[in-house]
Amino acid sequence: MLNFNQILNCQLNTIPFRWAEISGLYSPENCALLSQTYPTDHFRTVEAYGGEKDYRYDARSLIPMGEKNISRPEFLSPGWMEFAQDLISDDYRSAMSSLTGIDLSHFPMEANLYHYGSGALLGPHRDLPEKKVTHVFYFNENWLAADGGCLAILNSSNAKDVAALVSPNVGNSVAFVRSDESWHEVTKVSARVRASRRSVTVTFYQPGSISSMWPPGSEMELHDYVAD
Repeated sequence: MLNFNQILNCQLNTIPFRWAEISGLYSPENCALLSQTYPTDHFRTVEAYGGEKDYRYDARSLIPMGEKNISRPEFLSPGWMEFAQDLISDDYRSAMSSLTGIDLSHFPMEANLYHYGSGALLGPHRDLPEKKVTHVFYFNENWLAADGGCLAILNSSNAKDVAALVSPNVGNSVAFVRSDESWHEVTKVSARVRASRRSVTVTFYQPGSISSMWPPGSEMELHDYVAD
């Protein structure tokens, strides 16, 4: 499913931090398959306002922290099962190690699916220090940058200080190495948008870390996401 050569042949930008836009990750047929069968089951709503950053979105586990298992595989299409298998493969981990120059072989990894509906956002932030490398995949067949939901690579904590803007179209992705300068945000999805902005975030954590999205022992109310 995943074209690992696209990752291996990419180089990280160094300004304003170490990041890269990686496109052409799947065939046109697989782009359509993944976008049309994007999961809608077992999501939790995550939101907060007025703190360090504002955020609102819905999240579902795809690969639990540090595991080789796929979450709720019975609800996934064959295409999504194949994509998830690629993410837990040695080839993917090796490609990400090559891209970042960091040996990720012993870093626990997790992957989560996200729906950003009308009005959803993720304000400027740098990620938690324990999140060493992040790779965000996108799954919208048609998306306009004017409708928000884009990943903004920022020069600083100021949301207006934009270095690059990446639209969440299927086949595209962004990878970056966390640092004190790695400011980024997901721009607010326009109120006029009816379809959600859809993505998967893969995170490689420092060894010994716990999941910030699914803390061990926590019980959370889950729901189906009603997608247009």
